[in-house]
Amino acid sequence: MEELQYCEILGVQINVTNMNRTLDYIGAHLEELRGNYICVSNVHTTVMAYEDSAYRNIQNSGAMALPDGAPLSVYSRKHGFADAGRVTGPDLMLELIKASKEKGYRHFFYGATQETLGAMQAAIERDYPGTCIAGMYAPPFRPLNASEDAAVVSMINQANPDFIWVGLGAPKQEQWMYEHRGMLCGVSVGVGAAFDYLAGDIKRAPKIMQKLCLEWLYRLLQDPKRLWKRYVTTNFKFIKYIKKKAE
Repeated sequence: MEELQYCEILGVQINVTNMNRTLDYIGAHLEELRGNYICVSNVHTTVMAYEDSAYRNIQNSGAMALPDGAPLSVYSRKHGFADAGRVTGPDLMLELIKASKEKGYRHFFYGATQETLGAMQAAIERDYPGTCIAGMYAPPFRPLNASEDAAVVSMINQANPDFIWVGLGAPKQEQWMYEHRGMLCGVSVGVGAAFDYLAGDIKRAPKIMQKLCLEWLYRLLQDPKRLWKRYVTTNFKFIKYIKKKAE
């Protein structure tokens, strides 16, 4: 594979890239990426990785760690990578779905609930006709036993997808992808809330808020009870840790 550029942020090797370069890279190297996984990293996952060496190893062991969070791209630009852009999980998934009819891509969706998967399937079939949905599976909200997990791996591989979209939320989705590396026929990509966005369960922040690094605030306002600790605490920790590293 061609050499990828990285910017180390709190010990995590974040790719220096943008959407077009990422799409070109994945398209050109899909065969080599099979069985591997791609992390879509943000402030929350980077802080978790800084505090947990095992999770940091997971973030750094995949094929790519893409800069989903705008602060990661801003950090990269301030540290010598002028062309560092942002590649969000929902946008990457949507771009590859859009390319499916022309490229012949096959997609498997792992995560969320059956209701969310059903709504997402309806949205894809309505808005992106010709997309091949090879399979969908909403796992139970508990760890799978060995036989259940083997059945899931067999089900995914029989569906023969190019992309396995994993929507379990961090850190579960990255842990799942790491545990299943080398076992699956496609490339796994952890995309967090992308299923909910596409299904219409959650509204995406306006573009202006995304550009101003305020997408986290938009999501916080939508679900403050569940997200306040994650966003407020990790954002302050990120700033504190970055300042500490700079001293």
